[in-house]
Parts: sequence; C-alpha cells; structure tokens
Amino acid sequence: MDVNDHAPEVTMSAFTSPIPENAPETVVALFSVSDLDSGENGKINCFIQEDLPFLLKSSVGNFYTLLTEKPLDRESRAEYNVTITVTDLGTPRLTTHLNMTVLVSDVNDNVPAFTQISYTLFVRENNSPALHIGSVSATDRDSSTNAQVTYSLLPPQDPHLPLSSLVSINADNGHLFALKSLDYEALQEFEFRVRAADRGSPALSSEALVRVLVLDANDNSPFVLYPLQNGSAPCTELVPRAAEPGYLVTKVVAVDGDSGQNAWLSYQLLKATEPGLFGVWAHNGEVRTARLLSERDAAKHRLVVLVKDHGEPPRSATATLHVLLVDGFSQPFLPLPEATPSQAQTESLTVYLVVALASVSSLFLLSVLLFVAVRLCKRSRAASVGRCLVPQGPFPGYLVDVSGTRTPSQSYQYEVCLAGDSGTSEFKFLKPILPNIQGQCPEPEMEDNSKFRNDLGFSIQLK
Repeated sequence: MDVNDHAPEVTMSAFTSPIPENAPETVVALFSVSDLDSGENGKINCFIQEDLPFLLKSSVGNFYTLLTEKPLDRESRAEYNVTITVTDLGTPRLTTHLNMTVLVSDVNDNVPAFTQISYTLFVRENNSPALHIGSVSATDRDSSTNAQVTYSLLPPQDPHLPLSSLVSINADNGHLFALKSLDYEALQEFEFRVRAADRGSPALSSEALVRVLVLDANDNSPFVLYPLQNGSAPCTELVPRAAEPGYLVTKVVAVDGDSGQNAWLSYQLLKATEPGLFGVWAHNGEVRTARLLSERDAAKHRLVVLVKDHGEPPRSATATLHVLLVDGFSQPFLPLPEATPSQAQTESLTVYLVVALASVSSLFLLSVLLFVAVRLCKRSRAASVGRCLVPQGPFPGYLVDVSGTRTPSQSYQYEVCLAGDSGTSEFKFLKPILPNIQGQCPEPEMEDNSKFRNDLGFSIQLK
C-alpha cells in the first residue's frame, strides 16, 4: 500500500521578467508539476494568490501557464511577488511552494505634467539682462528616458510680440532668464506658452501658460503740460487787484509716465517774488491768492512751482509762472521788459515792409493816372483835327484854333469814369454849354459810343 511520502515537485521551463506594462495576457512563466506517489497521494492541485493580476491555466500533462490577466500599470506597481502553491490530495497533504518576482517594464504612456496650469512671474523694469525671473516645472511618471523632460518656448499668439528677444528658457530645468532690460512704459505685461516634452518614443508633451508682469520703477520725472516750459515766451496770468483771497490765478498741469504711487503728484510753491501773496494747492496744482491785494504790492510777480511724485526716491520738476496785477481786465496788457532783441528787430522789419509796399502802390497808381491822361490828350488832338482840348476847372474845356485866329469855339464839358470793379473807364462829351454859333468851328465829329482802349486795359468811351 502507497504512503504519501513524496511532496509535489515543480519544474520551471520558461520565465519572463520584466514584462511590459499595458500588455494583457502576456506569458510570464511555463512550468510542470509532478508527484511520485500514486492514487490520491499523487493527485495535485496548483494555484496562486487571489489578489494578483495573473491567471494560471493548466494544460495536458500537468503543464501550467502563468500569464497576465489585464494590462499592468508600472506607475501603480512596478513588481509583483508571485507564489505558486502545489499540493497533493494525500493524507496528510504535502505542499510545495515556488516563489518568483515579476518586474514590470515601463512604457511611455504618461504625458509630462506641469506643477501648475499657469504661471505668473514678476520682473521689475530696468532689470539687468540675463536675470532669472522664474521657473516652470513638469514631471513624468514614467521611468528612464520616458521620464526625462525638456522645455521649449512656443511661438506667441501675438505676431507682433518679439518673444525671442524678451525671454529664453533652459531646456533642462525650465528656468526663465529676461534677455534685455524691460521698460514698463513700453510693455506692461506679456504672455506665452511653454512646452514640456519627454524623450520617449513617440514623445509625449504638454503645455502651460506663462504670464510675465513688469513692475513699474520710478524712472520718469513729472512733465509739466501747462504752462509750457520749453523756453518760449512765458505766458503771463492777469490778476485784478480787487480779487478776493482764494482767487484762482491759474493751474499747473503735469503728468507722470509711471504708474501707482510713482505717478501721484503733489505741488508746492518753491519761490515767489513776494512770499505770502500766492499759494499752491498740493493735490491739484491750483495757484490762488492767499490774501487781499493792495496798491503796495508789486505789479509783476514770478512764481516757481515744484511738482514732485511719490516714488522712492521721488522725482521732481519745476514750473515758472509770471503774474501781472492789473486794476481791471480792461487795462491793456503791459509787456514784460525782458523782450528779446530779435523780437524788436522783427517788428521793425515788419513796419519797413508795410511802408515800402504802400509807397510802391502809390507810385504805381500815380503812373497809371498820368499814362491815361497822356493817352486822352493824344486821342483828343487826333479827333479835333488841329484843335487841342485844354482842360479848365474840374472837367470843362475849350477848343482853340491852332491856325492862329484864336477864335473860341464851343465849350464842352466832359468827364472820365473809371469803374474799379470792371477795369474800364468812359470818356464822355456832354452837350455844349453855349449855343452853337454860326460860322464857328463845328462840333468835333465823333461817333457815339466810340471806345478807345489804352495799353493798360482801360476802356475810354467818347459820347
């Protein structure tokens, strides 16, 4: 009779480790079992732990196959300890254990993940080039080369943003170094995207948004808009002597290119011809009278107003004001004594030009009149055939016989009409003043409405 005196034996024919993750029904091991006993003592049961993702399949001849039940995830568990238990059915039962360690190999199945979805970095303007302004970081759950991450900048969405000249990134560690000095007044903020890619095959990547905010530095002094301080003629403000205390004289207007408290401006009176007469409101730059004016106060005053920002350190500018006290606004403006010689020379030259132009115009007009008179005299001689028209008084004339008899002829009155708007003139013979005397020279025969046109364009009409 057989006695159960032999434990089952396990013979391993194939074993694979590590096995790739994400590979279902992958064969891990092939083995066979045997027992030298007979009957119930030689019958064998074979099994593994129930909490493992593996299957144990039997085949003909007590051969068994160990394979994966489902895809494995190396990032969750990188190795498994598998115990194959073989027992017979004898009394008492004898058992054999075979332990094996199954390693899981990595597959590039994880995308690099940034520690943040977006990053906000701050850099103060006027920074030094190559300044480290911040970093981005991404990790990969894979292993080996599948977990090695490299960083790169993506082209900006704004095609006008010169990103390549503003920032750069270290491909190995994600450090971001500004390439040049930034100016808050030119660029307050900009954003771009960073890509993190692993070295797997195929490579997997992800992106993150980076926003860079430029912080303002107090690098701009206040600029005075009014009154202008460009070296031109100063603007003088008129103040009536009857003005009450608090009378608004003028207002100094200034701006600052910075922002925040670096652009907050305050005003104060730095210098004055007569202290205590004027004051400046600190918050808005209004210049007002501080007391009643009197006849003893000087007529002209010069004020210097200091404009200062609230930056650290503060920056400032000055504005110069000229104030003239008058008895009333109807009083003509009195020019300041500091008129430049160039201005006086310009005014004298203007007067000379006006006088010269008037003289030339007068001479031209006189020449035209003389020319017209000469032409009229010549026409009259030709028409009267030997008689000359001698004017007497304003416009009368006598026909004088040039033959020597000196017999007076009829008396004619004529007029010259010059039309300034049409550029024409008319010469008219009116009816004789004395009745026609028989035997005397007849009237000069001329066609009515005959016209003579001189060389200057005047139209002369004889009637």
